[in-house]
Amino acid sequence: MGILCVMINGTTNHASFSSSSYSKKINNRNVDIVDEIVKGQVLDLSDANFISSTQVRNGTYQEAGQCDIIIITAGAKQKPSETRVELIERNYKILDNVIKSMQPIKPSAILLLVANPVDILTYIAQKLSGLPKHQVIGSGTFLDSARLRLRIASELGVAENAVHAYVLGEHGDSQIIAWSSAHVGGKKLLDFPELRNVDKDKVAKEISGKAYEIIKLKGATYFGIAGCVSSLVQCIILNQKHVRPLSTFIEEYGCVLSMPVVLGSNGIEKIIEIHLDSDEKAKLKQSAISLKEVCDKYVK
Repeated sequence: MGILCVMINGTTNHASFSSSSYSKKINNRNVDIVDEIVKGQVLDLSDANFISSTQVRNGTYQEAGQCDIIIITAGAKQKPSETRVELIERNYKILDNVIKSMQPIKPSAILLLVANPVDILTYIAQKLSGLPKHQVIGSGTFLDSARLRLRIASELGVAENAVHAYVLGEHGDSQIIAWSSAHVGGKKLLDFPELRNVDKDKVAKEISGKAYEIIKLKGATYFGIAGCVSSLVQCIILNQKHVRPLSTFIEEYGCVLSMPVVLGSNGIEKIIEIHLDSDEKAKLKQSAISLKEVCDKYVK
């Protein structure tokens, strides 16, 4: 595996997303909705070639469809206070055009959705692309989970990678934190004195609302999601089989939402069912219901 395509648009921070291309042994092609911008971005990115053997150039939609990994970040910019679900009408049209323009898509391609609302767009992309479900993936709650781990790590005074905790469900307002399965060093998170009386609702609101705060302050989120995308690309290319909370189709709920999965060179290799208490299960089910209602409006 070695050819990566990043589908972007004029308002996306190309440099931060294209950091995913500077992994080992990758040829990178950028395809932009705004043609003149991609030419400038390719020239700019080529100046960073001294840190990698990656070759960067602009390409066509048809070439993009034949890449090994296709990252779709193209989408309308989320406005302050606008929910991700409210973005769907504009971004559905963009996604529909992008996938139709790439056809026929390479049968073994991995399609990675980053544009919002990522769960709904991943579901739509699965239907429109014709690719197997395990090859069409959304970035999901990977970033939300990273934010949660940072928050917990700072409370406990441990490294972030020592915290095992997941945000599940929608990458959005109905997401849930799986407190009952979260642990550090094998010890349940809520058994730590520092977290015994934690306000769960406050933490959940803080994690789900961080993106809105960033959008309000600087217009969009760039670096956190770029780091996530870079990590996912490396995991696929090197077949690392890391466990990540990503958007994938869950048969039980009949829609796409985030659950912990094993990610490798073939895409999602396994969905991991983790322990949830009755309250968490109810909230996850409600999150799925709200997502499915929107998905059913666009894909029959």
